[in-house]
Amino acid sequence: MHIHILGICGTFMGSLAVLAKELGHHVTGSDANVYPPMSTQLQAQGIELTQGYDPAQLDPAPDVVVIGNALSRGNPAVEYVLNKGLPYVSGPQWLADHVLQGRWVLAVAGTHGKTTTSSMLAWVLEHAGMAPGFLIGGVPQNFAVSARLGDTPFFVVEADEYDSAFFDKRSKFVHYRPRTAILNNLEFDHADIFPDLPAIERQFHHLVRTIPSEGLVIHPTTEPALQRVIEMGCWTPVQTTGEGGQWQARLLSDDGSRFDVLFEGSVQGTVEWDMTGQHNVANALATLAAARHVGVVPSLAIAGLNAFKSVKRRMEKVAEVHGITIYDDFAHHPTAIATTLDGLRKHIGDAPLIAVIEPRSNSMKLGAHRDGLPHSVVQADHVVWYAPANLGWDLAGTVASSPVPTKVCDSLEAIIAEVKAKVTPGTHVVIMSNGGFGGLHGKLADALR
Repeated sequence: MHIHILGICGTFMGSLAVLAKELGHHVTGSDANVYPPMSTQLQAQGIELTQGYDPAQLDPAPDVVVIGNALSRGNPAVEYVLNKGLPYVSGPQWLADHVLQGRWVLAVAGTHGKTTTSSMLAWVLEHAGMAPGFLIGGVPQNFAVSARLGDTPFFVVEADEYDSAFFDKRSKFVHYRPRTAILNNLEFDHADIFPDLPAIERQFHHLVRTIPSEGLVIHPTTEPALQRVIEMGCWTPVQTTGEGGQWQARLLSDDGSRFDVLFEGSVQGTVEWDMTGQHNVANALATLAAARHVGVVPSLAIAGLNAFKSVKRRMEKVAEVHGITIYDDFAHHPTAIATTLDGLRKHIGDAPLIAVIEPRSNSMKLGAHRDGLPHSVVQADHVVWYAPANLGWDLAGTVASSPVPTKVCDSLEAIIAEVKAKVTPGTHVVIMSNGGFGGLHGKLADALR
């Protein structure tokens, strides 16, 4: 079957393409912006990519067109599909029908940490010999691919609350019907499609409604929004993590790189890994609870975590030049920025820390999180913000109240000049964006050389 994917370079749609290829389909696709890591992964899989949405790519007609949620009416390829009556489907629906049906789905949902936790869980199951399938919105370094079918009933999926397509406004995760569900946390996000936090809570409750009574829901004790979701009705056993929960961590180092794991008060083992930050400790506890639900004893799961290598673009060290370390990180919400910088600060101590941040997500472009930005960066010594001409709101005015020395730049060249002027050997530079940021990481490294 010939499957053509519109919006193929999104992390979800690119992973879907990999699964479709593995199922034996002829897969092609297109996107407005073709950039790594997804573009390189797809090309390595032999998947033909087209830049842009010229309808000519749909002639001869594919057997089915999978339409990504970034596309809307008015897109020339979408209009062609509708006018010609070509069969089309959303990505989550295709995944549910062709991959997830009949499998034990382990879904990881939440505002933050979905990609990292999904990667941890897939790796822990792999380490335990369970050969799971997975679809993850990033590239886990333990696997070097973002998706695979797997050889067993178990399938780990990053379960996003964003909508499915222009013709299907349900959250993606409602399609997945998990048996094991991790709800990591819940804050207001996706201001382009949700009016407020209660609207997102309702979608999370739609997910909870689909989990069988023989399944398991895992969530931290410290998230009031998730507590409200559960109180709307839950027909499934629940395990909790964190303070007062069944799964707890006893930190052995402030940066979260070493901690004991306790289940119902009993020590299960010690995690010693390369990850940092309280958020990753929380991710680990949820992973251990989910792995235990499918039969992985905690001691074996902990051994898996100790061999976990994180995810590309999640505090990924991408260069070290003259003693200056450059990291690539996906953080784009104030909470994620704050927790990521806090974890790194505890890891590097008093070393100079510069954050370079692009407010690029749809919510950021709408200014939904701007009030949280000035104080999200308190652990940095200097912050460089990127304000392109089309941002649409006053970033400089917003971050002027930040307690951290701040520079707002309108070009990559200005950012590079600012960072070069500030770094000394021993400085750590974190570049934060949920997009390609114009290849800034490589350009900065070259400039420092």
